[in-house]
Amino acid sequence: MSSNVIEARGLSKRYGSTVAVDDVSLTVERGRVFGTLGPNGSGKSTTVRMLLGLIRPNAGEVRLFDAPLRDHGHRLLRRVGAVVETPAFIPYLSGRDNLRLLVRYMPGPSESAISDTLDRVHLIDAADRRFKNYSLGMKQRLGIAAAMLHNPELIILDEPTNGLDPQGTREVRQLIPELAAEGRTVMLCSHLLHEVEQVCDAVAIFQRGRVIAQGATAELIGHRSQLEIRTADLTDAITLLGQSPWAARVARNDGYIRIDGAGDDGEAVNRWLAMHGLYASVLRPVSQGLEEVFFELTGEESHD
Repeated sequence: MSSNVIEARGLSKRYGSTVAVDDVSLTVERGRVFGTLGPNGSGKSTTVRMLLGLIRPNAGEVRLFDAPLRDHGHRLLRRVGAVVETPAFIPYLSGRDNLRLLVRYMPGPSESAISDTLDRVHLIDAADRRFKNYSLGMKQRLGIAAAMLHNPELIILDEPTNGLDPQGTREVRQLIPELAAEGRTVMLCSHLLHEVEQVCDAVAIFQRGRVIAQGATAELIGHRSQLEIRTADLTDAITLLGQSPWAARVARNDGYIRIDGAGDDGEAVNRWLAMHGLYASVLRPVSQGLEEVFFELTGEESHD
């Protein structure tokens, strides 16, 4: 049995002459929190819809739990919970009654399971209030409760913190790794770099319908670690390093010298400087965050 919960190969989706997704492949391992990251229009949400069978790809294949979605969709999707866009419920029913209605059409969870799920997403105190009187954040959390209700093995969340206040956002971010720790797999679709870095242990970065990077979050960040250097004479040090094996990656940055991708080369750089009569007063590796990696990979600029 494969350890992969999701395997997508060569997915493409066109709308007329517009290519929304272009040859996307994804692998999501069991028990991981996997993030799909990219701006609006990058193809990540269309990819999620293909993974859920909501739209059909023009090319490629989706396998869930080691079986083709095309042939076993009904059986496979019973093992999946999802929140896609803004959750929709019956306005005049309470949060609890909306979940009861779901159970009527998909039997399984008990009344106590409904209460437990509402408590899990911090809605138990508002469970008997009408859905139409919920805030946007409360509606979002009820959607997550509905996705969790049937105890799925795979949970797919599309922008789950949308509309949440800081407290609600923190609660959802704490909940996601808890679900993975229970043995579930969670796929998070987000445009929030900080959110993905906080909760996802693997990530795929989308740009213009394609996946431009994919892997463990720590590895994507670590591969681009920098070496930060300070010497008595930065100008001489930059000139000297311009003649070194790291020449193409040297830049001056706010009183320091930084060498991209040289986080593990500290000893060699220090030796090079000392051989030429320069000595570092500071020499340390600096890991980039996911935000820096994202903008480096996409060639876009941060607007923070």
